[in-house]
Amino acid sequence: MKTDKTNVMRILEQKGVDYSTRSYDPDAFPTGVDVAAALGEDPGSVFKTLVTVCARTGEHFVFVIPVCAGLDLRKAARASGSKEISMIRQKELLPLTGYVHGGCSPVGMKKSFPTFIDETYILYDRISFSAGRRGLQVTVRTSGLDAVLGFVPADLV
Repeated sequence: MKTDKTNVMRILEQKGVDYSTRSYDPDAFPTGVDVAAALGEDPGSVFKTLVTVCARTGEHFVFVIPVCAGLDLRKAARASGSKEISMIRQKELLPLTGYVHGGCSPVGMKKSFPTFIDETYILYDRISFSAGRRGLQVTVRTSGLDAVLGFVPADLV
């Protein structure tokens, strides 16, 4: 079955990043750890995308972390140079990023936000993250990923 290309896939191609896609039933696998298991991947190599806001400035930041971990908001604030940040409300995600909950990708958001990736990504030859649609993941090689996509590696979990 052929998968329609998402904006994530188009951008990866435009930037010269080789990728592969894998699909799964998003209703059958409710958590990122479940998705990793369904795809036969180490949960440390499957990443989720979280969007935050600095209450003082209103600036948004994107954090990409392993699905088996939680974002440490203090570390995230330090990485972003903010005093304090918090997660955005779920209802704000689609208007802000163009993505729905469960299908949010760090690539191809409506607007460009400073994006940080947990430094553990370098432990893997390749990582997976949402392809911009629920039930669809892209897998990319990690070598040079931060330079090509503008991710800033940081200690986030």
